[in-house]
Formats: sequence, structure tokens, C-alpha cells
Amino acid sequence: MEGFTLFEAANGKEGVDVALRELPQLIVCDINMPGMNGHEVLTKVRAEPATLRTPFIFLTGNSGMSDLREGMNLGADDYLVKPVDPTQLLTAIRARLKRADASAAQRPSAPASADQLLCLGLTPREAEVLLWVAQGKTNPEIAVITGVQLTTVKKHLESVFLKTGVENRTSAAALALEKLGPFEG
Repeated sequence: MEGFTLFEAANGKEGVDVALRELPQLIVCDINMPGMNGHEVLTKVRAEPATLRTPFIFLTGNSGMSDLREGMNLGADDYLVKPVDPTQLLTAIRARLKRADASAAQRPSAPASADQLLCLGLTPREAEVLLWVAQGKTNPEIAVITGVQLTTVKKHLESVFLKTGVENRTSAAALALEKLGPFEG
């Protein structure tokens, strides 16, 4: 009724398969599912280049702060607790789609590589982390993408700040963008 095309999945594994096959503009996922839980689904979806930036909303009965924190740390874009008012769900969906559209419109067109940042005196991993920072990724998202712990991402960023003489991620991102020129995020 709202003009969205829906794809459904009976469980987490099927959900990942559907997401990779259909490449939806947004994913709404429960946490408690047979076979593969929602956290595992999110990790798999974020690990694939084709779905890396797909907005992801948890819609679940899990209302505990630790569940919410875990979902957000894994890179979820929103976390709604059932029962949810349909208006609230639609508002969240539209907000995430609008943000994704704005982000895609701002992405320049040439491919970027972490190798382009090595000239700053960074290690390959530091350059990779800085590349993701320049693309607007949060530390938890970078941890998922690179397969390292959140504390490791923070250590790499501290080293990037020290080596490049900047004080924060905004300045680091600006420096990276200056070195990279236009890129496709």
C-alpha cells in the first residue's frame, strides 16, 4: 500500500540469499530467527560489497540495551522494538532511504584505493581504515568491514591522527579526500 516492493524470507540464511540476489534498497530484519540470527545476517550483508551500504533496520522483540547496543555496533542503521506502530516503521524506512539516496548522490565517480593514502606514511591497514573514514563509515562499521575488533580500529585511528598531524576524524577524512581526489565510495 505504501508503494514498496517486498521480498520475504523465512529465516536468516534465506534472508541473506534474497538480499544478495535481489539487492534491495533497504533490509528490515528480526534478530530471533531459525538457522541464522539477525546479527549474523547483518554481518554477512555488511561483508558483501553489493549490500555493504544497504540500510538495515532491526525490527525485533528484543528490547534489552545489550541487544540494541550489539545491533548498532554491528552496523545496523536503526533498531525498532515490537510491537511497533506502522507509522513509526514507515518513518524509519523513509528516513533511511532518504539518507541512502543523499549519500549515493554525493559519491563521486572514480574508484579509490587505500594504496593512495600510503604516501601519508601509513601502514596498509591504517590507510584502509582512513579510506573507510573518508567514506563516512563509523568505527563499528569499519570493524565489521575490516574484520577487526572495535578497539583495533580505534588504535589505527589514533596512529593515523599522530602520523598525519590531525586531531579528529573530520580532519583525517578531509586530508584523505584531498589525497584521493574524486572517488566512488
